[in-house]
Amino acid sequence: MKKSAVLTGLDLVEKLWPKDLKGARVGLVAHPASVDSRLEHAVNLFRWSKKFRLAAVFGPQHGIHGQTQDNMVEWEGFRDPASGLPVYSLYGKVRKPTHSMLEHCDVVAVDLQDVGSRYYTFIWTMDHCMQACCSAGKAVIVLDRPNPLGGRMIEGPLLDPEYASFVGLKPLPVRHGMTIAEIGTYLHRTFYPDLDFRVLPMRGWKRTMWFDDTKLPWIIPSPNMPTPDTAAVYPGMCLFEGTNLSEGRGTTRPFEIFGAPFIHSETIVSVLREFKLPGVSFRPHSFQPTFQKHAGLACGGAQIHVTDREKFRPFKTGVAILKAVHNTYPRDFKWKEPPYEYEEVKLPIDILAGTDRLRKDIEAWKDLDEMEAWWKEETKAFEKIRKKYLLY
Repeated sequence: MKKSAVLTGLDLVEKLWPKDLKGARVGLVAHPASVDSRLEHAVNLFRWSKKFRLAAVFGPQHGIHGQTQDNMVEWEGFRDPASGLPVYSLYGKVRKPTHSMLEHCDVVAVDLQDVGSRYYTFIWTMDHCMQACCSAGKAVIVLDRPNPLGGRMIEGPLLDPEYASFVGLKPLPVRHGMTIAEIGTYLHRTFYPDLDFRVLPMRGWKRTMWFDDTKLPWIIPSPNMPTPDTAAVYPGMCLFEGTNLSEGRGTTRPFEIFGAPFIHSETIVSVLREFKLPGVSFRPHSFQPTFQKHAGLACGGAQIHVTDREKFRPFKTGVAILKAVHNTYPRDFKWKEPPYEYEEVKLPIDILAGTDRLRKDIEAWKDLDEMEAWWKEETKAFEKIRKKYLLY
């Protein structure tokens, strides 16, 4: 196996574990991608450690083993047969650890691979853990991991608190350009100042690095995030979950392809090329999803090919596609109705965007560059806030 250019917090856990937490009872929040650079899973490494004692395991959306395929598919906790430890679900009856779950823990350690988009729920599982630990007087320690999209570019609207949900609980732009520990630091200092919060930082990570630059193994963090290429388009393409368009779930290229039975592939690609979007090309593509939207039906659409990831703007691209379909097929295109990620009232597209302005602008046939101008202002304002919490 190639030597990694980057060591994660998990790789360094034995070296960096705080002395004052030696012997602590630890609750570990983990998922399938919680592995070190040699592919050993965090649960095993924590069980074997002599620095602390693993007391419980917590799993986020999609389960500790990544077994639940789709959104809003809950899973329930169980007792791990190998260790006898309780495994608690944070995407079932509860999304925040209860006092009884934390009773036998002194510290909660978070080791989750994020994908660099506000919608991805693992950072909000961390937020819920921080909130619960703050109330219960427990410490939180985040084992840092790379942002697969690097740490420089940010894009998209800032979440309006009125549209807070499990796809965005606190103000962040859609593409935030932060590591999970940097987001944790922001949440700690802004919302949970009384929390005993620690970070095990990475070694060797630079903000210019995309995931392949780290030489770390890519482990699927959730069933529809198969490659770093998926993560690259996700900040724009996750918006499709708020529509009647297939975002490619039920295919081998989720989020990289899109379509619907009413779309003519060549027509939509022709419309998209008129936007002259940077760093991306569209290829007419047809597919038949095996599950979720339009399962078993032939869909026309396109595949997104990122040609220059430094120039590529995933959020703008996703909005451009929505505009193209909305304007070309006004009778067929629809916004999805709730419920979505535990929100029963607001439209899924509004909680994904973190505002209703995006939807209203698309409905009003607003110019794409004019739309981009207002969310650029919001990201510029957040840049100043973000600087205070960057660790690298």
